[in-house]
Amino acid sequence: MNKQDLAAKVAASTGATQAEAQRTLDATLVAIVSEVAGGGEVNLAGFGKFTVAHRKAREGRNPATGATIQIAASKAPKFSALGAFKKAVKGS
Repeated sequence: MNKQDLAAKVAASTGATQAEAQRTLDATLVAIVSEVAGGGEVNLAGFGKFTVAHRKAREGRNPATGATIQIAASKAPKFSALGAFKKAVKGS
């Protein structure tokens, strides 16, 4: 399912037009990205939590040469599914 398919399902279940559902979905995603990019978290009860994962600097290996390299510290988005979502997936 892609974003357009998701907007169509939201429109069908809410009675909104597909264009309205698409704008709502876009605004929701922008809000989530903005909050997480700013270092915050978004917790959607029964669904999941969007946070920032902080990765420490570490040593790695160049797979082509085998040389040791330094990998810089980084941040990455992280999603953790919560109870009801996990149960729904396990049940299928």
